Amino acid sequence: MIPRHQSILFIILLIASIALGAVLWTTLDRAHKRLLEGENSAPTQAPQVAPSEQATLMVANDYDNSVTPRALSLPLPQNSEGRARALLGKLLDLYAAPGSTHQVPGGSNSLAQVFLLPVTAGHAGKRSTPGKELAVVNLTSSFVSTHPSGLETEALTILSICATLHANFPRVTEVRFLVDGQPRATLAGHADLSRTYLATEEVPSEEAQP
Repeated sequence: MIPRHQSILFIILLIASIALGAVLWTTLDRAHKRLLEGENSAPTQAPQVAPSEQATLMVANDYDNSVTPRALSLPLPQNSEGRARALLGKLLDLYAAPGSTHQVPGGSNSLAQVFLLPVTAGHAGKRSTPGKELAVVNLTSSFVSTHPSGLETEALTILSICATLHANFPRVTEVRFLVDGQPRATLAGHADLSRTYLATEEVPSEEAQP
């Protein structure tokens, strides 16, 4: 015969097991319902990708010291500053690719931001010039630190960026450069980053320097 105290303990353990099983079943049921709700709320369509558009990149060539247009079809955002960043990012990706005519490492990650601002006339009044914009290109310090040194190669990078902006945004007539958000004297020891560039400047040659 089972002692009374053992019978009571057995009944208590049985009740506890049933209660624990009920709690576990309820928890699993709730988790299953949340999983089904998540599946039902998941988008049935893939997120929209920006449509491809014709764009012109002004690509540098070290072999003949030139900057020439190259037409490409690229997905571009609608926002002007986003478009400018995407275009310059593609240009820098071309330079970082094997077999590039202008070998510069870094690619699109070398570009932090691009800002498009009204051109101001004079320094006193700071009046904007209708129909003209200044592009501010913010490069990363890693790009600058790995850029090949030399007047022509640095100038080709700078002026191809300026020309690409102007080719796709005719309102951009001037370009300034920053590095990690701060002014910098030169790109890699030669090309002056402290000045404002005209978007249509030509590439200088070594012979033209004093």
